[in-house]
Amino acid sequence: MNDVASPVGLYRSELASDSQQSAFRSGEVPVAVYGLGKMGLPLAAVYAKTTGNVLGVDVDPEVVDTINAGESHVEDEPGLDELVHQTVAEGEFRAFTDGAAVAAEAAVHVVIVPTLIDEEDDPDLALVRSVASDIASGLDPGDMVIFESTLPPRSCRDVLLPLVEAESGLERSQFGFAFCPERTSSGRALTDIRGAYPKIVGGADHESTRVASLIYEEITQNDVIQMESMTAAEAVKVFEGVYRDVNIALANELGMMADELGIDVVDAIDAANTQPFCDIHTPGAGVGGHCIPYYPYFLIGELESSTQLLETSRSVNEMMPLYTMEFVLNGLRTVGKAPAESSVLVLGLTYRPGVAETRATPALPIIDHLDDTGVDVHAVDPVLDEYDEFEAAGATIEQLSDLESDVYDGVVLVTSQPEFEALDVHELRPPGSRLAVVDGRQALTHLRDDIEIEYCGVGLDD
Repeated sequence: MNDVASPVGLYRSELASDSQQSAFRSGEVPVAVYGLGKMGLPLAAVYAKTTGNVLGVDVDPEVVDTINAGESHVEDEPGLDELVHQTVAEGEFRAFTDGAAVAAEAAVHVVIVPTLIDEEDDPDLALVRSVASDIASGLDPGDMVIFESTLPPRSCRDVLLPLVEAESGLERSQFGFAFCPERTSSGRALTDIRGAYPKIVGGADHESTRVASLIYEEITQNDVIQMESMTAAEAVKVFEGVYRDVNIALANELGMMADELGIDVVDAIDAANTQPFCDIHTPGAGVGGHCIPYYPYFLIGELESSTQLLETSRSVNEMMPLYTMEFVLNGLRTVGKAPAESSVLVLGLTYRPGVAETRATPALPIIDHLDDTGVDVHAVDPVLDEYDEFEAAGATIEQLSDLESDVYDGVVLVTSQPEFEALDVHELRPPGSRLAVVDGRQALTHLRDDIEIEYCGVGLDD
């Protein structure tokens, strides 16, 4: 599988630091990247370009075949198609489904598979544990294990490191182990990996931290921040997500005060943020994605300490789709339409603009709630190709190019895709009737004083 006869281990290496760096860059230190998804494939490709010797692992044979054909299965990631094609063509990057076999060949093991949440909102470490077992089966003295998957703090210390130690048969002093969280966003992954932000590293011991720092100093153009422990490094990533969830909940709660205060909360927030110590986010129809809605649960229920603020923030943010839906129903009544006699168009189904990701998208509960009230729900999103979950919730899927021939009683903007900027919502209005418009992202404020539109914006006064 590997062209290098004797892979060089970096942990407790007798080589000088500059020789270790040279060995890493030359491919003498084979790198395995476990998980080739939206974040894992860009990471593997950057490692491949840096070292010339990367073995990627993914459980999906179709993903592996696509990569080995020199193609990227991850869409809308600038530069990734070219980088995957180049590194595969030059023999720097190969993909496999057998994690245990790859582990036996690699000297650096980088894990970037998802950490899931179960139906009770408890962290599910089954996937990362499975990868840890694969690594343990092929671990050699001198190898380095790095987890980039976001994990509940103490997972490395209490679960993953003991598992690898027990199943590998190696003593703790024979291999390195560190947590170095990914800090990337869809649509800019290569830029982020290469150094948009400092890299965080925290090792099981001083030598693990040193080796992890040596590795990432070759990957990133930014600083490498060494934490005191793996747990501290785990906390950094979780804290980043929790901060955003709490901040958005604050903005959403302030937004719900708009009518009572008689002000545009969004304008007030924007003005408040001109003070350098204030950074309030923007209210909206809900919080989605594979990160922010889940990371609070890496602390909630996992600690004896109070997590009251985190729990309250989650409750506020989870309520926003229902709150937005009530705006839609009120708008329909104002234009003289009962819900059961109304048709509503939902604009935008992904959790954020330009990203074909629907995990925890607020559009799904909005559609579900509207369907429950008897509304004839239609939806459009030019970013997506698959709509099964939205159709199951009760939506009829439309194409953006066909909307001019349709009319609706209401429109709710959930995700402001760039393609919607050219859409004239007046053309969606039934002849002789006003159109109820709910603006979940403050992207349609130009309609506020339009006499043909009954406009309502989340966080804006009537």
